[in-house]
Amino acid sequence: MCKWTVTKGAAAWFRPPRVCALLLLLALLCSSLPVACHGARSSRPARSPPPPPPPPSRVATNSSSSAVAAAAVVVGRHVRSYSHLTGDVRKRKLFSYQKFFLRIDKNGTVNGTKSKDDPFSILEIKSVDVGIVAIKGLDSNYYLAINKKGVVYGAREFGIDCKLIERIEENRYNTYASAEWRNKKKPMFVGLSANGKPMRAKKTRRKNTATHFLPIPIP
Repeated sequence: MCKWTVTKGAAAWFRPPRVCALLLLLALLCSSLPVACHGARSSRPARSPPPPPPPPSRVATNSSSSAVAAAAVVVGRHVRSYSHLTGDVRKRKLFSYQKFFLRIDKNGTVNGTKSKDDPFSILEIKSVDVGIVAIKGLDSNYYLAINKKGVVYGAREFGIDCKLIERIEENRYNTYASAEWRNKKKPMFVGLSANGKPMRAKKTRRKNTATHFLPIPIP
């Protein structure tokens, strides 16, 4: 009686050509899949690094520095006196905040008058140094002066009592303080009271409007 053992083994070992072709195709697809993915990934364009920031412009830096310097000069500058009028002579009337014209009469007395035509109220203001002036009555020939005790008077001769610091205040009025003498390290000013009388300079302060005068030009 015949046995089919060899025949079965041959059948198990043998595979039809179609099945082998399918297996081979599947193996090729699996082996090519990573290559395709790698190719797809590598096909993307590489991103270029961002360009470095441009270096700061020297011109811009210099211009900004100049602007800051100009601003600092503008903020720090306070024009308070007639420093550009050294040696200049001006003919003026000093009209006080109290509505008086400052006058120096023929006896050297300093006071105020309401009269616009008083000849003793015509004064000559001369710059003798930077920011320092001498004020003299044209008709009386007396100089406006402040002594060490703070007394405002008329001096016949020009001296250290006659040197006055002229300053323009915030309200556009001028103040005149002694350039030589101070009271407890505080300046002493020429001032007229509400009655037109000269004030003791030791009691005056810059913010006190009794010391404020408006220079009126004489034609």
